[in-house]
Amino acid sequence: MQEKGTRQRIAEKCAECGSTNLVHDYDTGETICGGCGLVLLEQTMDKGPEWRAFTQEEKQSRSRVGVPSSYSVHDKGLSTAIGRLDRDAFGRKLPLSTRLQMWRLRKWQIRSRVHSSVDRNLAQAMAELDRLADKAYIPGPVKEKAAIVYRKALDKGLVRGRSIAAIAAAAVYAACRSTGTPRTLREIAEASFVDKKDVARCYRLLLRELKVTMPIADPLTYISKIAERTGISGQTQGLAINILHEAKKRRAAAGKDPMGLAAAALYIACLQNNEKKTQKDIAEAAGVTEVTVRNRYKSLKRQIGIKLPD
Repeated sequence: MQEKGTRQRIAEKCAECGSTNLVHDYDTGETICGGCGLVLLEQTMDKGPEWRAFTQEEKQSRSRVGVPSSYSVHDKGLSTAIGRLDRDAFGRKLPLSTRLQMWRLRKWQIRSRVHSSVDRNLAQAMAELDRLADKAYIPGPVKEKAAIVYRKALDKGLVRGRSIAAIAAAAVYAACRSTGTPRTLREIAEASFVDKKDVARCYRLLLRELKVTMPIADPLTYISKIAERTGISGQTQGLAINILHEAKKRRAAAGKDPMGLAAAALYIACLQNNEKKTQKDIAEAAGVTEVTVRNRYKSLKRQIGIKLPD
């Protein structure tokens, strides 16, 4: 212990000149004083990675550890998995007795990961979340937030007696609403194969029991989505954004469906920019009816005082 403490003090400060300017040469394993050149240590352990990286992106993408912990994995990614490749580190095929042993170990490893009803529920729910996120193009951070919402619902016993798929879809929709991701309830319901009413009921349950307050949906977030589906130009999108800003100032957008408002603003912008788009095209892209687009169009035109060309 005495020698170890002495070596630790030497590694922090030069014993000859007292300088703290130490140079660690990992190629030779030496620690050298930058002031007088005294070699302090000759067998320095290299704590850096065993791979090479030539750019900052490569350095960040490579790591000596496993995958980071994630709430969207039922065990948060902290468990190990025994692979199905029946070969050793040198690529040689394992003998039959060793293969049988690995098969038994793999089976019990899988069973130990989902040994309780909560783990089985989480495993099924996280698989459903992965499928939903892939089908509805949900970003990774939003999926993580949805997994946190589902885990809170499971801890409060809200999943008992209800469909796992419905609660998972409601958690995804709640995460999209809280982060401002433009996904409608209809899109989430269609991706989850659960009835829209069931998803809406579970969503209201999550809001009530978890005491979550959602921000008011902004119709500006839906402009680019509708315009992309209908092929509307960027200049027309800018006009629609200006219309919505003016509607907010005059409180003409209060209490209205944000998707219908965005569709009506885009239709008005198309008329102003002389872009040939019908109410039917924009309504189908927005997922609303033509009557909704027509009513929002008339109210915006009247309250803002927009004059359109004949």
